[in-house]
Order: sequence, then C-alpha cells, then structure tokens
Amino acid sequence: MLRIHQSLSSGKFPNASTLARELEVSTKSVHRDIEFMRDRLNLPIEFDRAKKGFRYTAEVSAFPTMQITEGEIFALVVAEKALQQYRGTSFEKPLLSAIKKMEQSLPDTISLDLADIEQTISFRTRAEQILDLEIFDTLAKAAARREQIELAYRKPGQTKSESRIVDPYHLANINGEWYLFAFDHARKDIRTFAPARIKSVKPTGKTFVRPEKFSLEKRLRGSFGVHSGKGAHEVVIRFNPRAADYVREKKWHESQSLRELKGGGVELKLKLSSLMEIERWVLSWGGDAKILKPRELSESLKQAARKILNL
Repeated sequence: MLRIHQSLSSGKFPNASTLARELEVSTKSVHRDIEFMRDRLNLPIEFDRAKKGFRYTAEVSAFPTMQITEGEIFALVVAEKALQQYRGTSFEKPLLSAIKKMEQSLPDTISLDLADIEQTISFRTRAEQILDLEIFDTLAKAAARREQIELAYRKPGQTKSESRIVDPYHLANINGEWYLFAFDHARKDIRTFAPARIKSVKPTGKTFVRPEKFSLEKRLRGSFGVHSGKGAHEVVIRFNPRAADYVREKKWHESQSLRELKGGGVELKLKLSSLMEIERWVLSWGGDAKILKPRELSESLKQAARKILNL
C-alpha cells in the first residue's frame, strides 16, 4: 500500500495491471489494497476513466503509518524471537502475522539492521513441553468463549484417565509450562490441569460465568510456581559463595528478602503457602544450599537425600 501511495503521488495514473506487474502481485490484491486505502484509511482515491488509471483527488502529504522509534522496533524484533518458544501453539501464526504486518508498515526513516539482531538474539527453553495442538487450541477457545468442557484427564503417576466436567477460567504459561485453571464441578473447587495430560476435550453445550473474584495473581501469590496451598511457611535458605551470585541475580518470589553473609554467602527468606515446589528447587542446588527454616522442609529434604543414596 505504501508503494501504491508513492505511485499515486507521482501523478502517473497507475492502473491495477501496471501496479500488479510492478509489485509482483495479482490485480485482485491491488484492487483489495486500494479499497482498503480508500475505505479504511480515508485516502481520496478515484479511478480516472480518461487517463485509465487511479489518482488522488486531493493532496496527500504522507501515507498514514505508525510512528515508531528505533528502540520500539528493536523491542518488537526481540518479542518476535521470544514467540519462537511458543511455536506450534495456536498463538504462533496470528501473533507472528500481526508482528510482520507492523514491521512492514514502518516508515522509511527507521534505520536498523534486522539481520544483525536475527543473528545475535535468541530464546531457548531447557525442556520444551509436548502438547497436543488440537487439544490446546480447543482449551484456549473454550476459555475465551466461556464454554464448559468435559476432559479425559490423567493424573500424575496414573495410567488411566478420568472424566472431569470443568469451566475453563484461564490458561497460563508459568516458568515455560502451560496450565489450565478451571472450576471442577465434581470437586466444587478450582483445580489446576496440565494440558499435556489431557487426552481429549469435548464441549458439553453449556456456558458459564467466570466469577469476578477469580484472580490468578491472588491464587498464586503464596506459591513458588503453580502449586498453592493453605499454609503459611517462613522459608529461610542459606547459600554458600559458589551459589550466592546466581541467587542474587534473580527475583525468585515476590516475598523474597536477601541478607548478605560474611565470606560471600547469602541468605534467602520467603513466605510460601506450599512447600512442594521449593523442596525440588532446593534439591537442585545440591550441597550449595542449607535449609534453616522450616524444620519440616529440612526433614523432607533429608528423606529425599536418603532415597537418592539408596538408589
């Protein structure tokens, strides 16, 4: 459309055939773009029968386009690279298409070597989640349309799936993994489902009203990941100097506080509602982390260490 605008502004009275050859597209595409420019962008375009071509009936000083800075286009390209970690999901194609359209509509004043960014920035995930894309797409649409669904869901460690009637409230990507938060009618409560363990989905034909009080942020406030509980645990972990820098470099939880120790170590304090995920996290540090509080977490880690030794 920008090329069409430039041709119209030159006063050459281009027609659909000449524009199609110049742009290497079909005449149908040219007509569609001209209609969009006239009807949606309100540009004064008409076909001059005498000249057998299109023209502007009034002066158009500039093509209506987005004003964007170099920093913004850089952020846009980084965002496009980030989307690669969600390749294969139902979000990939429409999001990439939208970003491509925005990039193509940028003014010529932007000077940025996108090839350099392509070669110097990337996103990688340690373990890519295996999803049934058809099931994932159905879940996303059901949550958006507030449609009740029936799941064939397999719990961790079980071989058989069971039927669950749920109202899908929210799909969330937490630490690189997808989760469905839904009201389970059999349990009369909100439950968390891993889409990778859903074997099939079918609509019940019913719709639901999502409660206004539902807030994923509030639900996960005391969790270390996705598992929330009803407890109130003060967790204190001491890290030796070898691990301390890695701990300082990230925000692990909104409740965290750090205390520097003599010798280069650091002490991390958290307030959690569940100890399930923090136990696995502490184990990942091997002998570089020591639990000071609570005692039940320390005892649980000792049991896990004994199991490792036995194996």
